[in-house]
Amino acid sequence: MQAEKMWKVSTGKGVKVAVIDTGVNGNTSSLKGQVLADEVPESVAYGATDDYDGHGTTMAELIAGTGAGGGLKGLAPGAKIIPFRVKFDSMKGSAEDRKKTADPTAAIRAAADTDAQIISMSFGSPGPDSDEEAAINYAASKGKLLIAAVGNDGQKNGHIGYPAADHYVVGVASIDASGTVSKFSSHGGYVDLSSPGQNFPGWCDATFRSYCDNMNGTSSATAITSASAALIWSAHPDWTVNQVTRALVDTAGRSWPKNKPSTYLGYGAIRPRVVLANPHYNPGPANIDPLRKENGGDLLAKSASASSSSGQTSPSASASTPSQAPEKGSGGGTSAAGSSTESSSDSNSTLWIALGAVAVIVVVGGGSVALVRARRAR
Repeated sequence: MQAEKMWKVSTGKGVKVAVIDTGVNGNTSSLKGQVLADEVPESVAYGATDDYDGHGTTMAELIAGTGAGGGLKGLAPGAKIIPFRVKFDSMKGSAEDRKKTADPTAAIRAAADTDAQIISMSFGSPGPDSDEEAAINYAASKGKLLIAAVGNDGQKNGHIGYPAADHYVVGVASIDASGTVSKFSSHGGYVDLSSPGQNFPGWCDATFRSYCDNMNGTSSATAITSASAALIWSAHPDWTVNQVTRALVDTAGRSWPKNKPSTYLGYGAIRPRVVLANPHYNPGPANIDPLRKENGGDLLAKSASASSSSGQTSPSASASTPSQAPEKGSGGGTSAAGSSTESSSDSNSTLWIALGAVAVIVVVGGGSVALVRARRAR
């Protein structure tokens, strides 16, 4: 990623990222002063900074950690985090605690009403869900960049979870250090981009006593993609969500034609440094969605047309779109341009959250134990 070079141009300052996850502990050494708990809407504010798993805090640190006190330094250390805690099946606690904790759909809609420009979602469920789809459309209509993990089901059926498979969401796959798709990364027609997702440290659990090594998953890849978008948006604060997305897509590293995106890596591996290195980079038109083909059309254009025909003056919060995007992948492209074709390998000391219908797995010393279902609670 050549982070040190990018930080000479941008650190993500001025950009806010909504992290919808298991909560974000703003008291870790790396996140002190980085978490804007007072900007969480009251309707979903319960427990926002009480991370019941450690996962959400790790994602926040990968995005905006400062590295203070020996903690993780994220890719966009100048950005700020707006935390959202939502309930998954992995959530422990009392029935009252679960009742007060928001579900992902409510959090997405609430995040759309904040000043966050980017909504990072390192979770997934089998889906689709019409309420969640409506919330996604609402957030997209407000100019938010929605980024989600495609899931860790690559060694099984490769199923991609929702919201990554929803329209107007950038679905992110994982690559290893060589640029090769991680073998756990889900694949299919809903992969838009790929990003590093292996060998990161992260909090082992909710006690926040220590980091675990080699945390692998499309969750981490999503956080790195969100941070990359923050770097670009900070350097170009006048750009729209379409222009930031287009910059990520157009500069992605790939060895296949752009018009034939890979089912494994989408349009390629993110390279925000290419954008930041060129002060005269042309991001293209502000009002045209670069992924409108995958999204079944341009949301803002469709909303404007619907509003005009119905006499409304603003886009509908629940504009309907087909529940499945057209398949776009070429089936090839397992290694980004300029990288080796070696298969990725898993560490034997890993904590990761598998998305969708698979389980949270702790792998220690080569043995794995299924702890709990990670399917999102409805």
